[in-house]
Amino acid sequence: MRRIAEGEVLWTPPAELVRRSRLRAFLDQLARRGGPAFAGYDDAWRWSVDDLEAFWGAVWDHFEITGERGERVLGRRDMPGAEWFPGARLSYVENLFRQRGGDRPALLVAGEGTETVAVSWRELEDEVAAAAAGLAALGIAAGDRVAGYLPNGREAVVAFLASASLGAIWTCCSPDFGAASAIDRLRQVEPKVLVAAGGYRYGGRSIDRAPVVATIRAALPRLAATVGVGIQRASDGMLPWGELVARGRGAPLAPLRVPFSHPLWILYSSGTTGPPKAIVQSHGGILLEHLKSNALHLDLGPADRFFWFTTTGWMMWNKLVGGLLVGATVVTYDGSPGHPDLGALWRLAAELDITWFGTSAAFLDACRRAEVEPAALGCERIRALGSTGSPLSPDGFAWVYERVSPDVWLQSLSGGTDLCTAFLGGCALAPVRAGELQRRALGARVEAFDDAGRSLVGAVGELVLTAPMPSMPVELWNDPEGARYRESYFDLFPGVWRHGDWIKLTPEGGAVLYGRSDATLNRHGVRMGSAEIYAVVERLPGVADSLVVDVERAERPSWMGLFVVPAPGRGLDSALEDEIRAALRSSLSPRHVPDAILAVAAIPRTLNGKKLEIPVKRILEGRAPERAANLGSVADPAALAAFVEIGARLRRGGFDE
Repeated sequence: MRRIAEGEVLWTPPAELVRRSRLRAFLDQLARRGGPAFAGYDDAWRWSVDDLEAFWGAVWDHFEITGERGERVLGRRDMPGAEWFPGARLSYVENLFRQRGGDRPALLVAGEGTETVAVSWRELEDEVAAAAAGLAALGIAAGDRVAGYLPNGREAVVAFLASASLGAIWTCCSPDFGAASAIDRLRQVEPKVLVAAGGYRYGGRSIDRAPVVATIRAALPRLAATVGVGIQRASDGMLPWGELVARGRGAPLAPLRVPFSHPLWILYSSGTTGPPKAIVQSHGGILLEHLKSNALHLDLGPADRFFWFTTTGWMMWNKLVGGLLVGATVVTYDGSPGHPDLGALWRLAAELDITWFGTSAAFLDACRRAEVEPAALGCERIRALGSTGSPLSPDGFAWVYERVSPDVWLQSLSGGTDLCTAFLGGCALAPVRAGELQRRALGARVEAFDDAGRSLVGAVGELVLTAPMPSMPVELWNDPEGARYRESYFDLFPGVWRHGDWIKLTPEGGAVLYGRSDATLNRHGVRMGSAEIYAVVERLPGVADSLVVDVERAERPSWMGLFVVPAPGRGLDSALEDEIRAALRSSLSPRHVPDAILAVAAIPRTLNGKKLEIPVKRILEGRAPERAANLGSVADPAALAAFVEIGARLRRGGFDE
C-alpha cells in the first residue's frame, strides 16, 4: 500500500451525488423559499452559525416537523442555558413513524450465530405501541426513567421508542458493562423499570449475565419492575418481555407531545477517571440534530440500509436508531467484530446489501494490519463508510480507498456523547482528503482557540463551540445548580463550550484532530497531539498498538514514554526501537522522539475502544489503578497492571540512568 500525505485528495464527489444529495436539496429549497443562495458549502456553513434562528427554523420547515412550533426559535442564546423553541411541543416517536408504515424493513436484526430477522415498519410500530401500553400498565408516565441492560437488537430499539412515546426518559447500558459500571450509571437516575437481557453473544460464546442482572436489581431500591429479555415465563419477580408486549397487543400508538426541552434520554460519559456524568438530552434537540446530521451530512434516506457497529452503551447506537427518522432501514448487530475473523462485518455488509457502513477507526486500522480485503468479499453496495471514535490516520484513509473501493465516500466523523452527534464530518459538496474530516457541520460553530481565546486557522488549538446547538445537554442529572455542567464544559473559556480535543482547521475548510487536549504532550514547551505519534508508529509493521504519555516530574524535565504492543511474532528489540525513533524523527520532529520505548502486552482501553492516556499517566505518577480509573469502564483492567511497575521505576529515577 502506498504512503500518502495528510491532505492529499483521495475522492471528489461525483456530479450525480452533488446534484441529488439531500444537502443540495436543502440548500435549493432554502433559496426557493426566499432564503439566501450560497456560492458554496462554506458560505452556507457561515450563515448557519451566524443566523442560528434562521438556520434551525429552516431545518424545522425542511423536514416538516410534526408538532406545534411556537413563535420563537431561540428564546435565550447564552451558554450554558440556551433555550430552543420555547413554545414548541412535539414527539420524537411521532415524527419517526409518520408516513413510514408498510412492509418495507425498518430493522434488520443480525448477530453472531443467528439468522437475520427483518422487522417491517408496520411490525415495529405495532410492537412499540404494545410495549408502550405494557409499560404504562406498569405505571410508567412522563418523566419516569426506563433503563435497559441490553445488547444491540430488536428489544432495545422497541423499549426505547416505547418509553419515549410515553414521555418517559430512556437510559441504557450494554451487557458487556460489569455490575459495578452499570450500577454507577443507573443508580444515579433511579429507574422505575429495568429491561434486562440475561445474556448476549460475543466471540462465539454465549455470555451469561443473569447474576449481573440480579446484582443490578438489588442496587436499585426504587425499581418497581424488571422485564426480562430471553426468559419465557415469570420468575424471581421478572416479567418476560413477550408477556409485556402481549399485554398491550392491539393498542394504538399515541405518542405524547412534550415541550422541546423535555428529556428524551440520559447518556453517560466514559467515567474513566471518576463517576460518569449523566447527560440529559431533549426530544426536540435530538430530533432536529439527528434529522440534520443523518440526512444532510450522512446523506441517508429511505433507499439506504444503515449499519454502525456499536453497543447500546455508546452514543453511536442512539445515532444509528436516528437513521429511522429519515426512513432508512437500520441494521443492528449483536456480537464481536472479529469473530470468526475481521472479515465478519464485511461479509455481513455483502449479505444484507448494506449501503452505509459505520465503524471505528480502531476497527479499520485492525483490518489494515490484518490485510483484510473487503472488496473481495462482495461489499460493492457500500456507497459511504463512516469512521469515528478516534482520529483515522492517513494510512487508514489510503487502505479504505485501496481495499474497500476507490469510489466509496469515506466520512471521518467527530463529535461525542455530550451532544450525541458529529459536528465535524461528511459533506457531499467537498472532497475527501487523507487524515481530514471534510467540513464543520451546519449549525455547529466549531473553532480552534489558542490559550488566550483567539480563533486559529492552520494551527492546532482547543476545539470549542462558540455558539449553542439544540442537542447540547439540557442538564446533567442530579446537578440542580448546574455547577458540574459549567465545570465540565465552560471552565476554560467563559460562555464557550470546550470539548477537550486538539483540532486544526485547514485553510481549505477541513479539520484534523490530534487527540484529547487533557492528555497533552508538552515537549520543551511545544504542545503535541498523541494522534500524530500514533499515526507514525502504528504504520510500522512491527507495531500492533501503542500509547504515549508525558509525565510531569518535580524539579526534573517531564518524561515521555511510548508503550508499544509488538506485532505477533515480533519482540521489542533494539532494531524495532531504532526504527520507531527514526520514523518519529523524520516524519515529525526530534521533539516527538520519546524518552523511553517499552513493550506491554496490551494497551488499556475503554469499553468503547478509546485509549486510556490519562489513567495511565496517573498510574505512572503513583496513583493506584482503582483510583486512576473507573475499572468498570475499562475493557481489560488487567492491562493497567504493567504500568504500576513502570511507574515505580520511573519515580525511582530508573529511566534517567
